[in-house]
Amino acid sequence: MIVAPLLGAALVVNVAAGPLTGSVAGEASLTIQQKAAATEPLVRSATDCIVRSVTSDPRFAAELHAAVGDLIVESIRSCRTPVRAMIDGYDRYYGEGAGEAFFMGPYLDVLPTAVLPGTNRTTQ
Repeated sequence: MIVAPLLGAALVVNVAAGPLTGSVAGEASLTIQQKAAATEPLVRSATDCIVRSVTSDPRFAAELHAAVGDLIVESIRSCRTPVRAMIDGYDRYYGEGAGEAFFMGPYLDVLPTAVLPGTNRTTQ
């Protein structure tokens, strides 16, 4: 499932981002596992929305998944609320800027695999 690679990526982002700055006091003391558990529902919600949007698009089946990258990009508009919640959640738990770094890096790298299970290809 997509959640495991994304949670692994979350741990990498946490280590790379260093200590939390400007966070709510109680969140600063959370372990990496607690932060991952707190952000996992946000990742799942954004991913589910994007997968639903892409797979319900008639072009998805008609083009034999060739344009999955374009469909993912187009789906972000309709899924902006859960995507924004995921980015904001990462900023809250891992520090300012961590959400965008996660979204633009590890998340988008793994997202085609969520849309096309069983593949490692990324299309553009």
